[in-house]
Amino acid sequence: LAATLRDYQLRGLGWLHRMTSLGLGGCLADDMGLGKTVTLIALHLHRQGDPAAAGPTLVVCPASLMGNWQREIEKFAPGTPVRRFHADRRSLDGLADGEFVLTTYGTMRLDAAKLAGTRWGLVVADEAQHVKNPFSATARALRTLPAGARVALTGTPVENNLSELWAVLDWTTPGLLGPLGRFRKQYAMAVEGGTDPAAADRLARLVRPFLLRRRKSDPGIAPELPPKTETDRAVALTREQAGLYEAAVREGLGEIAAAEGLARRGLVVKLLTSLKQICNHPAQFLKEERPRIAGRSGKVELLDELLETILAEDDAGVLVFTQYVRMARLLETHLAARGVPTQLLHGGTPVARREEMVRRFQDGGVPVFLLSLKAAGTGLNLTRAAHVVHFDRWWNPAVEAQATDRAYRIGQTRPVQVHRMVTEGTVEDRIAGMLARKQRLADAVLGSGEAALTELTDAELADLVALRGSER
Repeated sequence: LAATLRDYQLRGLGWLHRMTSLGLGGCLADDMGLGKTVTLIALHLHRQGDPAAAGPTLVVCPASLMGNWQREIEKFAPGTPVRRFHADRRSLDGLADGEFVLTTYGTMRLDAAKLAGTRWGLVVADEAQHVKNPFSATARALRTLPAGARVALTGTPVENNLSELWAVLDWTTPGLLGPLGRFRKQYAMAVEGGTDPAAADRLARLVRPFLLRRRKSDPGIAPELPPKTETDRAVALTREQAGLYEAAVREGLGEIAAAEGLARRGLVVKLLTSLKQICNHPAQFLKEERPRIAGRSGKVELLDELLETILAEDDAGVLVFTQYVRMARLLETHLAARGVPTQLLHGGTPVARREEMVRRFQDGGVPVFLLSLKAAGTGLNLTRAAHVVHFDRWWNPAVEAQATDRAYRIGQTRPVQVHRMVTEGTVEDRIAGMLARKQRLADAVLGSGEAALTELTDAELADLVALRGSER
């Protein structure tokens, strides 16, 4: 494992190892940002040393999290084989014992018979609240997969009622809580109705050995957390986005090849801007008047996943930065349709209104604050936010850092989670990689933003913007 686990993560690993080595399952229900993924990767590596437990690990997760899983495995377990079982890549040929296989809940449901043909050493359900309805086709398909052990990962083991807890634990450890009907009568109705105060204690004692729940506020955990954790959230383009991206690259490179001087520089900036807008959402690039927003953007899907998790487990606010006011308005419309209260601040917001919005956010009046990067990147104190989402990437990371500092500043009492969205295989991905590796081009970007990119040769530019198999 290419990581040093914190004490509470080591304890979590020990608990998971003990449960799975006994043939029992478990639910790791840590808050977001406490390291569920790295703990699970450590468990996979640990189990490979035991011939009885060794075998491939299947991770079932939302589509928006597959890229993140792959990157985390490559980062923390270098050399460990990992493949995606998704879209048109659904092969299990040559599957190795120590391999990770990543798939989505939708693909698992459609191809359960094929996946059930493998004896998995470990099956992991990430964001396990996706199978909280035990009668859904997805939950039923998940139960058909043979595994040496089952682990559920979720920050929200109970979202609405105790039947959801039953659904998760009855998958990890079948029969633990008895039939659902009996569980509802014996525990759920008494606890939810408040008719039997002792029922909650009885249920807690029963599930405690099988569910490990840690919060950021728990003694011995928050002090160990760094004050700021930054994560690149990898996300795939939708098929529509990939088609638009390739067409824009083809057309843009053709125009650039025929131009010189200032005209060429202008065309390079135009191409880069188009590609960034496509990576955000097709409706932004196409300037649609009344767009359909859902189902067309990998980033919007990921934002929905993030907000669902954050708002369910954390009373802190969320800042969502984008450099485009139009994209912020699309998100405002989309989140309103999903019942998520938001407010939007941009360059045209009057000063008095701006101050009122800051006050409302700081007082807990609205959980999600949408902000344009240039208008809100400096000068605001928004310490109620414990999460900062960069929906799109600025060429100069110092600008992003200034925006992050709206939450990460004096007066902040909680660890701050920074989520940077990066579309896989695109110009965003390449820029992020260059910034991380501090190569020659990265140094130029750090110094002068996208102006440095206009000086690339045609061949270098083509390599920078070429789409590398990330669509789904």
